Amino acid sequence: MLNWAHIDSVLLDLDGTLLDLHYDNYFWNEFVPARYAQNRSLSVTDAKTKLSPRMLELQGTLDWYCVDFWSQELNLDILALKTELRHLIKLRPGARSFLSYLQTQPQRVILATNAHLKSVALKFQQTGLAPLFDRVITSHELGHPKEEQTFWEKLHLLEAFDPKRTLFIDDNLTVLEAAACYGIGHLLAVSRPDLTQPIRTLPGGFTRLDHFDDLLPSD
Repeated sequence: MLNWAHIDSVLLDLDGTLLDLHYDNYFWNEFVPARYAQNRSLSVTDAKTKLSPRMLELQGTLDWYCVDFWSQELNLDILALKTELRHLIKLRPGARSFLSYLQTQPQRVILATNAHLKSVALKFQQTGLAPLFDRVITSHELGHPKEEQTFWEKLHLLEAFDPKRTLFIDDNLTVLEAAACYGIGHLLAVSRPDLTQPIRTLPGGFTRLDHFDDLLPSD
């Protein structure tokens, strides 16, 4: 699928790319509404009805990805709730093998994630992935989510990568579109971010990634 001779840098998303998105989907769609309902003597249905518009309004913004913002917004300790559910944090098949392979190669490997630093720390504790990256960069450090061109501009100031010789893998199609707009030369869209869900149909223009083994040399 890839000619590694044409790639100097590898940028990787975390949730839905290296990690099964089921953890985050279940957390925000079920776990948080249930606790919010419990704290306010609401039904879970009423809690979801109340929370959904606010979540949709903020989707794709820095606040959407911010643990501290939602803790204040919902009057819940979001990090404590995430920790309570940590047993659901799972690697997607082949992710660790792929990262281990990259450690034997000359390419620089960078985690580029919208996840909050506190979430990243929890997921690293659970998976032990931290040593497999040359650098970890979050959108909160840069002050802009990956959906915005400013993220890519600031990332380029921190990491002197050649966009045309960079591979970026993500599950978020809006983020991939932003990366394409910036000029990232090699883009892959994860076809099944949540392993409890079927493989999704991707729009034209995106190269799909079904399994990390597809990226490893066959010999």
